[in-house]
Amino acid sequence: MAPAAGTDLGYTPPDGGWGWVVVVGAFISMGFSYAFSKAVTVFFKEIQEYFGASKSEIAWISSLLLACMYAGGPISSILVNKFGSRPVVIAGGFLCSIGMIVATFSTSILQLYIFVGVIAGFGFSLTLQPSVITVGKYFLKKRPMANGLAMAGSPVVLSTLAPLNQFLFDKYGWRGSFLILGAMLLNCCVAGALFRPLGPTASKKKKEKDPEKLNKKLTEPEKSKDSENEEKEGCLTRFNKVLDLSLFKHRGFLIYLIGNVLMFIAFYAPIVFLAPYGRHCGVDEYSAAFLLSILAIVDMFARPISGIVANTKWIRPRIQYFFSLSIIFNGTCHLLCPLATTYTGLVVYSVFFGLAFGMVCSMLFETLMDLVGAKRFSSAVGLVTIVECVPLLLGPPIGGAIVDATGDYKYMFLECGAIMVFAGVFLFVGNFYNYRMLRKEAKAEQKGQHKELEMKEGVLKKDDYSQVATEEKPKNGSEIPTTKLEEANGSGHTC
Repeated sequence: MAPAAGTDLGYTPPDGGWGWVVVVGAFISMGFSYAFSKAVTVFFKEIQEYFGASKSEIAWISSLLLACMYAGGPISSILVNKFGSRPVVIAGGFLCSIGMIVATFSTSILQLYIFVGVIAGFGFSLTLQPSVITVGKYFLKKRPMANGLAMAGSPVVLSTLAPLNQFLFDKYGWRGSFLILGAMLLNCCVAGALFRPLGPTASKKKKEKDPEKLNKKLTEPEKSKDSENEEKEGCLTRFNKVLDLSLFKHRGFLIYLIGNVLMFIAFYAPIVFLAPYGRHCGVDEYSAAFLLSILAIVDMFARPISGIVANTKWIRPRIQYFFSLSIIFNGTCHLLCPLATTYTGLVVYSVFFGLAFGMVCSMLFETLMDLVGAKRFSSAVGLVTIVECVPLLLGPPIGGAIVDATGDYKYMFLECGAIMVFAGVFLFVGNFYNYRMLRKEAKAEQKGQHKELEMKEGVLKKDDYSQVATEEKPKNGSEIPTTKLEEANGSGHTC
């Protein structure tokens, strides 16, 4: 099994201490980021009736929110690399809050798309990415467990928000509920304040670079065309430091990216339509909303337990396979969902779905860091999220269109299950191929190094022999010094 990618961060992660406070902050910010798009589905039926929209049109609210949350990943990564995680998360919390508060004055479904989907969604991208990155900076040996605990924030917040949203709707309607939710999102600003910087800062790097710039100005002549080309290359290298595009040449990263793009087409649609499916089966509103709470409660325990299991010596070297099997398990749950037509069946489905969903989510970023290493992780997260925003944007509306066309939710669940199983199988096979190639490349590199050493030794021997020969050879080419002959025959006498 190939080893995990290196962690060349320039310092040793503390694996504890203030890191556990950072995990609490990430728990809050990631909880709101991931859970919010699922929790607002409780309002969808009423909003749909209020604006006279179809199921596909109403699903665009969650899709846009998720897509903007992921599409803002590169911008979030760039801001984190420049300013650090703390100010970015605080700014994201304010933006989410503003989006939800302004959404209370919406008079059309298009305005909800803009305020909830785009503005709040982009705010969540500023709270999500820095949380993931900061946890990775504070932990190394205990990283899978720390990520699992931080990711558990999503089910905890979801299990609270789902019934709370139904209660708020009954008391204040969807507009008043959005106003209260906007105020609650300011907790992300508090979470961001806990992200104390760790490791080399950007300001230090700048101070190191300033003397070099002064020396160059004093020593270099006037710029020519060649120097202009060097400047362009310098811009590209500076951009790559902020967002490393060379990752698209990384085999493991590409396998992860393709598999996740396939998976995210079907990843969130079952959650978006779980409560509506419950109502379709004749379940009352509170019981249908409680299905999300059941899913979230199981997910709450599944994430940290999965993180602890993944941190064991048996699973961690094979964490990519564990991730692939979790996705296959998730897809299998969706394929069996149409068998659940009663509330008991829906509860059983929600339990298994929560378990599978928690397993996948707890490994989502850990497997990426395992492939690319902690140093390139910030760029990798940004690049992955910008690509994944497309399937996230299209997934729920496609599911809604299937429901509108067929009048039955079971075909949507079957479609999602088939895609998830295919994505899991692709990742399993792709990672098996990647690990096999890494072993071959490591063996070839070892052989190449061995050959280089042998060649160097051979060259050194030849150089020694030629040096001795030139020293022994007389200038006229006919006489041999007696001292050399004495050394050659090993005696102290002349021949």
